[in-house]
Amino acid sequence: MYRYDLISCHDCGALHKRRPVLPREKARCVRCRSILYRGIHSDVNRMAAITLAAIFTFLIAQLCPIVELDVGGYTSSATLLGAIRVLWAEQMQVVATIVFLFTVLLPAVELGSLLYVTLALRSGVRPHGFDHLLRAVGAARRWGMTEVLMIGILITIVKMTSLAQVMVQPGLFAFGALTLMLAIVVSFDPQMLWNIGEHLPGPRRPAQAEFRYTPRTRLAACHSCGLVAQDQPAAHQHCARCGAVLHRRRPDSVGRTWAFLLAATILYIPANLLPVMYTHSLFGKEDDTIISGVVYFWTSGSPALAAIIFIASIVVPVLKLAALSLLAFTAQRRSRWRPLQRTILYRIVEFVGRWSMLDIFVITLTVALVRFQSLAVITAGPGALAFCAVVVLTMLASMQFDPRLIWDPIDSNGENHA
Repeated sequence: MYRYDLISCHDCGALHKRRPVLPREKARCVRCRSILYRGIHSDVNRMAAITLAAIFTFLIAQLCPIVELDVGGYTSSATLLGAIRVLWAEQMQVVATIVFLFTVLLPAVELGSLLYVTLALRSGVRPHGFDHLLRAVGAARRWGMTEVLMIGILITIVKMTSLAQVMVQPGLFAFGALTLMLAIVVSFDPQMLWNIGEHLPGPRRPAQAEFRYTPRTRLAACHSCGLVAQDQPAAHQHCARCGAVLHRRRPDSVGRTWAFLLAATILYIPANLLPVMYTHSLFGKEDDTIISGVVYFWTSGSPALAAIIFIASIVVPVLKLAALSLLAFTAQRRSRWRPLQRTILYRIVEFVGRWSMLDIFVITLTVALVRFQSLAVITAGPGALAFCAVVVLTMLASMQFDPRLIWDPIDSNGENHA
């Protein structure tokens, strides 16, 4: 069995022999039931066409107004980039930068890289920078949050209906279409593109000696492209296919997870106590915290939206902190307690982590829309910065934690792992 026949589970490290699967089928790990890879049509022409359409939709969504408000003849509209500029002008540069990264830059990186790669593969050539571009796609997918932004836009529109006449603009429909297109684009597995590029002419890294796997072979799996390599602990090892640094386990995984969790826990208190928005109107100045926003939606007849914001902004961060603390503690103690359940818990934390940004996106759009001169103006408060930091830190904590540490103390019963 050779390296290209092997695949390592990213959640538990169990080794499997790669087998072909039909479109829409999934190959799962026999030990932790994690999805190893999916069976999809390897039609590069289809991938390039959908990616190109998504890029045009992305440009429309960024350049066109999303919604327009009308209050007594005063009108106000906002694009996403315009909303980010307003945050920047209000000395919220950190929040503005993070919103720009998650909703503009990283989705653009993913779509641009995929288009470049798929067009080149369509021509039968492995393009320059092939390995760096596919690694960029993987990184951008972990942080891009277009679907969260779309829900934030809808919540903002509902919130504004009680303040002004709301008129939807082309940007709203473009973001809706973009969300659906990106769901299709995400189904394109970068590892499939790696495999296609392996057999095409073009620049590539120097070939490394092939090895034949035996039960005694110590292996390490690449986190970027999934290639299994022979582990060489004494050497500074890089993946032969994509150039990423190889580690059998993430260095200092538990220590870094604890550091991010501690910082997030400290900032969670001011994130909920400090105002996230200030409202200046003819009736005076009003401070709004995350809790007061939940109460507002509940008392204004929108209990569903109140529940969404409460879960995303209050419940999810607390549960993430508790769950990651449990995972880090048990991994540090090399506990054998319920490894499958702990792995499932880790997957849930990874999935829901991004949805806590929902409140930040609502604040971003609200601040940009409510600009009615002396009638009413809404500005961002320090609580928004603290809450944004909590979300980013908890996501970093989950990314630093290596779920394979859960399974390391478990008796493998003769199974091999990477």
